[in-house]
Amino acid sequence: MELKKPQDQRLPERKGQKRKLEEEIEEEQREISAVEAATATPYGEARKVILNEVHTQVNILSSAFSWNETHRAAAKRATHILAELAKNEEVVNVIVEGGAIPALVKHLEAPPSSEIDHDNSKPFEHEVEKESAFALGLLAVKPEHQQIIVDAGALSHLVSLLKRQGDVHRDISNSRAVNSVIRRAADAITNLAHENSSIKTRVRMEGGIPPLVELLKFTDTKVQRAAAGALRTLAFKNDENKNQIVECNALPTLILMLRSDDAAIHYEAVGVIGNLVHSSPIIKREVLAAGALQPVIGLLSSCCSESQREAALLLGQFAATDSDCKVHIVQRGAVRPLIEMLQSPDVQLREMSAFALGRLAQDTHNQAGIAHNGGLVPLLRLLDSKNGSLQHNAAFALYGLADNEDNVSDFISVGGVQKLQDGEFIVQATKDCVAKTLKRLEEKIHGRVLNHLLYLMRVAEKAVQRRVAVALAHLCSPDDQRAIFINNCGLDLLVGLLGSSSLKQQLDGAIALYRLANKAMTLSPVDAAPPSPTPQVYLGEQYVNIATLSDVTFLVEGRQFYAHRICLLASSDAFRAMFDGGYREKDARDIEIPNIRWEVFELMMRFIYTGSVDVTLIIAQDLLRAADQYLLEGLKRLCEYTIAKDITLENIGSMYELSEAFHAISLRHRHSQLIQRIIPEIRNYFEKALTKPNQHNPQL
Repeated sequence: MELKKPQDQRLPERKGQKRKLEEEIEEEQREISAVEAATATPYGEARKVILNEVHTQVNILSSAFSWNETHRAAAKRATHILAELAKNEEVVNVIVEGGAIPALVKHLEAPPSSEIDHDNSKPFEHEVEKESAFALGLLAVKPEHQQIIVDAGALSHLVSLLKRQGDVHRDISNSRAVNSVIRRAADAITNLAHENSSIKTRVRMEGGIPPLVELLKFTDTKVQRAAAGALRTLAFKNDENKNQIVECNALPTLILMLRSDDAAIHYEAVGVIGNLVHSSPIIKREVLAAGALQPVIGLLSSCCSESQREAALLLGQFAATDSDCKVHIVQRGAVRPLIEMLQSPDVQLREMSAFALGRLAQDTHNQAGIAHNGGLVPLLRLLDSKNGSLQHNAAFALYGLADNEDNVSDFISVGGVQKLQDGEFIVQATKDCVAKTLKRLEEKIHGRVLNHLLYLMRVAEKAVQRRVAVALAHLCSPDDQRAIFINNCGLDLLVGLLGSSSLKQQLDGAIALYRLANKAMTLSPVDAAPPSPTPQVYLGEQYVNIATLSDVTFLVEGRQFYAHRICLLASSDAFRAMFDGGYREKDARDIEIPNIRWEVFELMMRFIYTGSVDVTLIIAQDLLRAADQYLLEGLKRLCEYTIAKDITLENIGSMYELSEAFHAISLRHRHSQLIQRIIPEIRNYFEKALTKPNQHNPQL
């Protein structure tokens, strides 16, 4: 929690002390100015100055613990100087090193009553304690100081300061000072307990939670805010604290605070409730039963972006309760403001609203409503985010929306399928979510959904027609291809994209046609390679590059590769010509292979000896050249199959030339639909492929 600068001190209205107090304030300001000047000097020298100043103030605090007016004035000045120093985080360690913590903790409590002057006056009552609490709260910002402060006994004193709220009713004239000391005590507890589970528990054991809950009803809004901030910290990931806060009947007051016109008040209140319900289903139900839902929805329209963010997060947590709660959230008006938040410049607002919509979108009744209210397009835009959490929340929401048939046509017509396919997703969970979303959409392309898409492909504006055609190429069943792309002119739309001046549209059309070709005529390694005219003899893996019984050696990049003529003769016409024909290699013991890399040659030989090999994309093109050179048709088809899976618009030209150079028939078929200069052939190819009799569904 950010601690605010101290307010200007209000002098007690006692005329006899006025001149003396003015002099003391002037002296205090001179000392503070001297310290500020020291911090501007080189660090080594400044450190000595600051350390000396800390020692001076600590000595004053150690010797000025009484109700004596001079002592109280000196203690007030010393605690104030230490607090001013502590505002500079760079010198906090020096303050702790100078022994300030024990001295400040000592002055969290009032001096003994026996030290009260004869006139029963208590000069600077609450002021010294306030400055001590403020200084300790600033020191506690550094985690390494939290336990030191607690071990010095600060918590019990801070809790006692929280209980001074009763002093306001006894002495109205001193209410400002009481409010300030209570607020500083609550702030100090907040900083001490921040991300420190043991101290959170210690605060509860010291009895700090009941007075903090009571302070939520305090008339001073700054005190309310400070108390809520402390409860928010204490409730975070501490079940015992959560339970005690609820048992102290904090919920009714917190829910009233949600409706406050003060943004700082409802921000802290929604934060407390959010931490209470986190991972606590029982408390979540109690919060909903207490009437929190509508005011939380109201905060979505707050002028305070922090409150909007917390409200969206809380609604996402509420939505996980049960299906009825999801529906109630939507019925009470949460969808429109959440969708508006998706377009906020604040990345955290977008993230939390996407989170809430994602939870809401897992209910069938909500899915169409979110899409109908304009949620699809902003969610799709968020997929471009470089923020992994935001991207994933948007993807999860879209996954929910894709489950409703009424959303599928809208999803496709606004380009949602292309957006999902083209996205660069940061985390694997998002990639998996997108894949499942595409699968959901694919499963719904039938019946009335397909009929509506065909209608759009006929009558919608051109851009929508093209989006529908591209999406259907990816998602439709092979049984429906003829009806979509021949009977309803979908093929014309895809081929037309190849002639577009937009590279993106060319790519979309090419990929869609490639996908369509895959469905119409699937190529596999098994049917790609024709049967060999010569019975194969496979010696087996154990003889690959083994000298045993070897009768020929190949020299590849200066290395020897041992082989067996009988295996090579049976593998291809090229080796038969080499060893049975009139070539000089016929009787040679060592044969040099000049133009093939070692790893390529080894893989080729492994295929010859075993009849199978795993072909990776990295080596596929070089291996295809070698297989073509040595007339290994089966190996060629395996290489073609691997290469064909990597066709893109960027490499289509080189891939086509590759297929021509090495007579790679199946690879050429894979590319034919993507090359601009043979668009007529593309059309003919698909018309033939898609008009073949369909045994499963001859007519749509």
